[in-house]
Amino acid sequence: MEEILTEVWQLEDREAVVDRIMDLYGQDILHLVYSYVKDQTTAEDLTQEIFIKCYKNLHQYNRKAKLKTWLWRIAVNHCKDYLKSWHSRNMMVADEQARTEASHREDVENLVIQMEEDEKLAAAVMGLPEIYREVIYLYFFEELAIKEIAYAASLNQNTVKTRLKRAKELLKERLEDR
Repeated sequence: MEEILTEVWQLEDREAVVDRIMDLYGQDILHLVYSYVKDQTTAEDLTQEIFIKCYKNLHQYNRKAKLKTWLWRIAVNHCKDYLKSWHSRNMMVADEQARTEASHREDVENLVIQMEEDEKLAAAVMGLPEIYREVIYLYFFEELAIKEIAYAASLNQNTVKTRLKRAKELLKERLEDR
């Protein structure tokens, strides 16, 4: 690649050199820039700016490093400058606000869904026979341990375990039917 550029370089036509550089490295630079900014449109804009810089600074390329390395350095520095810039910070703030608003909408939607599910669950629990409703309520809503439920309901611990298992099965059936 460098040989091809040397031939073009000898023409002393900066536009031809930059066109050739863009052909050779344009997609690679675009991918590099995208890895920094994570936005396709911004990456395309910055890539154009990088090649403009390349055009303007081509006379400073001293051929000590490979052209690709020189170009990468311009691209990386340009991306870092962009990310530090006021414009970028504002875009990031706007993106963060959009994410926050989207997150808030999702939170509201999740809350509504959770409320509906809670209502369904409460209705299903209330529809259970009393012996099952009692252990489910004490276990899930009051968060009592099986030993504590047995003591509170004056039942054997194995009876509590059996009723709890059966209550869960009944709830599952009822909730799946809805």
